[in-house]
Amino acid sequence: MHTPNIISVTGLCNSFGDQIIHQDLNIEVRRGEILGVVGGSGTGKSVLMRSIIGLQEPDAGEIRVFDEGMIGKEVDEATDVRRRWGVLFQGGALFSTLTVAENVQVPLREFYPDFSKELLEEIARYKIFLSGLPPEAADKYPSELSGGMRKRAGVARALAMDPELLFLDEPTAGLDPISAAKFDSLTRDLKETLGLTVFLITHDLDTLYSICDRVAVLADRKVIAIGAIEELLAIDHPWINEYFSGPRGRAARRGHSDQGETAHAKTQQLGRS
Repeated sequence: MHTPNIISVTGLCNSFGDQIIHQDLNIEVRRGEILGVVGGSGTGKSVLMRSIIGLQEPDAGEIRVFDEGMIGKEVDEATDVRRRWGVLFQGGALFSTLTVAENVQVPLREFYPDFSKELLEEIARYKIFLSGLPPEAADKYPSELSGGMRKRAGVARALAMDPELLFLDEPTAGLDPISAAKFDSLTRDLKETLGLTVFLITHDLDTLYSICDRVAVLADRKVIAIGAIEELLAIDHPWINEYFSGPRGRAARRGHSDQGETAHAKTQQLGRS
C-alpha cells in the first residue's frame, strides 16, 4: 500500500559563498514514520531541516510539505503549513526570560492571539504533561532545569499547535545514556499516541536502532542512501561502513540485538504461563 509522503525534497542545492553544502539532494519522508538523518560534520543536516521549514533559502530545488510548495513563499503565505509542524531546535532554544509554560504559549499567542489567558495556561500545562515533565516545571525558568528537562520543555513547545509533523535536531546530544534512552522512549510514544511523523537529526546510534523506521545518510553533498539500517549495512560506501560497522556501531547493534532477544524470551515465557 502506498504511503503518501509528508515531505518531498527534489534537486536541493545549498551553498554559503563558495562552499557547496548540498547539490541535487533528494529525500522523501513518509507519513507516520520516524526518519533518522545522519551524516558527518559539515554535511548540512541542520541546513536541510532549516531549508524545509523555511529558515534557509536554497539556491535551487523543490521542497513540498503536505504537498504544498515551500520555496519562495512569504512567511504569511506558509502560515497554514507552519501550523502543522513543530520544531525542537538543538539545545531547546527556549526563551531564558520566560517560564516553561510561557515558552509553550509563544506559538499559540502568535497564531491564536484571541485565546484567553486561562485557555493558554491550560493548553501549556497539558503539553508539559505530554512531554513527561512534572507539573511544577511549568513555572520554572530554563536556567532552573536540567539539560534533559530543557529538551522536554522544548518538545512541549513543539507540540503546542497539535502538529502532525515533528522536527527534532540532535535531541539526545549532551544527555547521559539513561536520559537519552528515556527521550527516545518519549519520541516513540508521542509518535504512536499522536500519530506524528518525525524528522530526526541525530548522531546517536542507539536512537537509530531503537526508534527509527528508516535512516537517511548525507554524504558527498546529497542523500547517498535511505532505508532500514539492515539495508544500509549492505551498502559499500566508506562513511556508511565506518559509521555503522565501526566499534560504536557494532556495540549499538549488539545492544539492540540483546534487547530484542530479551523481549522475545519474555514473550515466550508469558505464552507458557
